[in-house]
Amino acid sequence: MRLDLLSVGEAMVELSASPDPALWHLGFAGDTLNTAWYLRRLLPAGRAVGYLTRIGTGGFSRRLRDFIADAGIVTDHISADPVREAGLYAIELSQGERSFTYWRSDSAARGLADDPAALAAAFAQADMIYLSGITAAILPPADRDNLAAALDAARARGARVVFDTNIRPRLWEDGATLRTQITRFAGLADLVLPSLDEETAHFGDGAPQDCIARYLAAGARQVVVKNGGGPVHYGGVDGAGRVDDLPRVRPVDTTAAGDSFNAGYLAARLGGAGIPDAIRAGHDIAAKVIAARGALVPV
Repeated sequence: MRLDLLSVGEAMVELSASPDPALWHLGFAGDTLNTAWYLRRLLPAGRAVGYLTRIGTGGFSRRLRDFIADAGIVTDHISADPVREAGLYAIELSQGERSFTYWRSDSAARGLADDPAALAAAFAQADMIYLSGITAAILPPADRDNLAAALDAARARGARVVFDTNIRPRLWEDGATLRTQITRFAGLADLVLPSLDEETAHFGDGAPQDCIARYLAAGARQVVVKNGGGPVHYGGVDGAGRVDDLPRVRPVDTTAAGDSFNAGYLAARLGGAGIPDAIRAGHDIAAKVIAARGALVPV
């Protein structure tokens, strides 16, 4: 099946806190899965969204695959690991801000890029490939090389690559590796979607324009800098500017705010919208998502 977009990354079992501290909600999420899930709901039925990951063969992994398929996402590129299983994480909230506890060190998704031929076959079917800094961070160094080579080849064939930097320092070996690899994958992208607070913390950017200039110098073609609901700056081959008329929203749960923004932005762009209107569309979706608990909510 030809895919309008193939999202690549780690899908996990999610436990999210409820108002009753004795009860937890069981679900499935993961940054790149969240974006695929929202995109599937925002795009017309004729557009195909796929997901590439690796899961296990146990009950939770089977339920995860069924969840993705039931969402209308193509599962042809989800492989099964005979030993390892899907990772798990729990979300706790305090005044709308989230904290996470992870059980993912032996996640099956860490092997999603160990087969270069399978990567090449999957990417050959996609017009757009979406991944994040987490996608790269969970991989062994050799598999990062596999992923980078597959992205480079796909882009040479005409596919567009979208990269959300989504910086999670605890997943990387050290700060130097984080900066080197984030820059490497951003340089392979047609569109980079960083978050200003993360970029400032790990790259020292003093302003959105610094972040844009740095990623354009690395090889990216377009950069849109998310700003926690504040003005969004953008720059690159498709134009430069800022959108500063975004309404402020008090969050209930900020989980998947950036992931859902990305989905709203990409859906609008795939539908023909210009960058400013796509930014507003992304903000609108994210505002709905942070008004409810959990990563995946009705929009």
